[in-house]
Amino acid sequence: MSDSSKAEQLGVATVKIFETKNFRLHRGEVLTELKLAYETYGTLSPDGRNAILATHGYTSSQHAAGLDDRGEVGWWDGLIGPGKAIDTNRYFVVSSNMLGSSYGSTAPASINPKTGAPYGPDFPA
Repeated sequence: MSDSSKAEQLGVATVKIFETKNFRLHRGEVLTELKLAYETYGTLSPDGRNAILATHGYTSSQHAAGLDDRGEVGWWDGLIGPGKAIDTNRYFVVSSNMLGSSYGSTAPASINPKTGAPYGPDFPA
């Protein structure tokens, strides 16, 4: 089975956006508006006990499995999906983007609501 055929088991992934206001970072800075992109796979159980958070350190994208809207296969597609190690018939998987990434989350290119200009080098470390 080709990579894209395996990925099609999950269908096309939909990017969702979590938004909040006045998000305090670990070092004390506050982002007055924060967006964090994520994708979900599977179904959350009524008690919420089947949830798994998949994170990454190098890809920067929230796209973990299936095909994205450009037809690209997710970075953990070999592990996430029906009948795979992280079986989406049993588990609800949330794959989040990283803050500061260019894939839909608040980042240096985002508009700083305080200035009306991109954060650029003023984006919190």
